[in-house]
Amino acid sequence: MDLDGAVQTWQSDGFVILPGFIPTDELKPAVDELDLVFPSADGFHNGTDPRRDRFVGDEFAGIDTLPFASTELSLLAVHHRVLDLAEALLGDDDIHVYGAEAWAKYTGACDYDQDMHRDYLGHTILVPSTTPGCRQVEMFVFLDDVPEELGPPHLVPRRHTAHLPAVPNWYLRPGGQKDSRFNDDSGSPDLYAAEVSGAGPAGTVIAFETGTFHRGTQLTAPRGVRYSMQLCFRPANLHWGQRVAWAERSFSTPWVDFVGRATPRQLQTFGFPPPGHDYWTAETLAGTAQRYPMLDLTPWRVRTP
Repeated sequence: MDLDGAVQTWQSDGFVILPGFIPTDELKPAVDELDLVFPSADGFHNGTDPRRDRFVGDEFAGIDTLPFASTELSLLAVHHRVLDLAEALLGDDDIHVYGAEAWAKYTGACDYDQDMHRDYLGHTILVPSTTPGCRQVEMFVFLDDVPEELGPPHLVPRRHTAHLPAVPNWYLRPGGQKDSRFNDDSGSPDLYAAEVSGAGPAGTVIAFETGTFHRGTQLTAPRGVRYSMQLCFRPANLHWGQRVAWAERSFSTPWVDFVGRATPRQLQTFGFPPPGHDYWTAETLAGTAQRYPMLDLTPWRVRTP
């Protein structure tokens, strides 16, 4: 994989589209467990899955947040290829994941066609920066093929948006109502004319900055479904980028199952101190072993005084 090229494109355009970045065979364990989290296309469209109604009427109702009922899906969120990409884009080998969601969308469930916007309002208490060490990266990961009729995200290259101020944040389509200072109701034809489709095969990763303009699009394929993930990373020292507090959900069974199968590198992205850190003592190792009985603590033990 050409990470250097990905970095250059991400820095210049504010996003990079990497078709098939995660090979199908490496996606398969998570895809095989999607039924633990979401209805199948048939289950939704035939009305045979009792979870169906949850997904109707609200475009965000199809989101689940890590830890997932599928441990394989949780592990995919910190797949080694994803971490390699995040480290390369952020220029840092000490990164934290500050958001990890799986998302199912079904044709006809609701209106998925979004207005053009940036995500920074829900990802930082400040504003986006292009300063090295001060950037955040989001990723869309396609768990199945996402052609145009299955609602891929559309994104706008930075050259069309670099002049735009931090506020407003949403540039509404014609007819949209300006009910907030964060909305612009001019119609913004130039932005929509410049958008680029992120359509791609299963395993495609779209990495973009929190300051990149983008939007979700409508699913039109008959009986269609789209499964994807949205992952968010920041340098460990970037404390103003926030979304999820992992400790809040760290005593659930899916979290314990995930920790028991994760590597030290994967756990470090959630805030676990790395092997050799002063935190690791005989006392904390014993307590951690009690909290996570399936976790092999050997990597931490061998580097503890």
